[in-house]
Amino acid sequence: MEKHRVFVSQLISLALFALLPYLALAQSAEQSSSEWKPVESALGRSGKLQPDGAFKFAMPRKDLKVTVAGLTIKPGLALGSWAAFSGSGDNAMIMGDLVLTEDEVAPVMAKIQEAGLEVTAVHNHVLHESPRVMYMHIAGHGDAAKLAKGLHDALALTGTPAASAATTTPKVELDTEKIDAALGRKGKDNGGIYQFAVQRSEAIRENGMQVPASMGVATALNFQSTGNGRAAITGDFVLIASEVNPVIKALRENGIQVTALHSHMLGEEPRLYFMHFWANDDAVKKKRRFRSRWRGFVATSSASAPRVSADL
Repeated sequence: MEKHRVFVSQLISLALFALLPYLALAQSAEQSSSEWKPVESALGRSGKLQPDGAFKFAMPRKDLKVTVAGLTIKPGLALGSWAAFSGSGDNAMIMGDLVLTEDEVAPVMAKIQEAGLEVTAVHNHVLHESPRVMYMHIAGHGDAAKLAKGLHDALALTGTPAASAATTTPKVELDTEKIDAALGRKGKDNGGIYQFAVQRSEAIRENGMQVPASMGVATALNFQSTGNGRAAITGDFVLIASEVNPVIKALRENGIQVTALHSHMLGEEPRLYFMHFWANDDAVKKKRRFRSRWRGFVATSSASAPRVSADL
């Protein structure tokens, strides 16, 4: 009996020893999240720690009722303001993308600069939307809580809704398994929008700091059901210069409209270009045909096969 108890005790000890790395990882994640509490307080919102270490805030413009070519779009498709932080102490970095009405652009720009942050781009992402929507990309370096306070004051000049308790969200009304198979990767449901985030293989740096993929440097593909297996498809490809025109060609050959081409940052290395696109068609067919073109492009370009980021 005594030998049995000793044996059981040894088994338990071995099991606990095997779990130590996982327990330590969970504790580390909890500690990392707690480090961002001052930023959450300054911004007045709750953020989420990303797998790549960034701390990200989602601020969908649920107050806006926007149509694109007559289609009412959900906030998660193309109306999602966000901000993300990386680093620590006085050496933190912020990047973000603010969805604004035309009348909000000037006052927000003034407040962003007043707070010591930078405006790095102002432009469109889609075409034929009503009312007109603009996108302001921002960046900054310094104390994370101070950067967050500056962003808070700028958001106060907009109609961006305050953070609210989680509510039941609609499920994606698309055959996601077929879309996953067509693209060769797994997407995620975000409030009824089916999303993919594809990370570039090389490291992206700005002012000497590596930029995590979740801070806006991963290709984004978003699907919103429009009925009968069709979907509005939008997002942006993150490209280097030599990739721009081959991707334009691949998109246009597959009936996908290029709606914008521009930069989002000022001093990144390598230099990146962001190509926004739009289509409203059969979700599986459109992505299967484009995937074939994309594979051919990757094989003949300087881009390595992209990786999927887990939670962007």
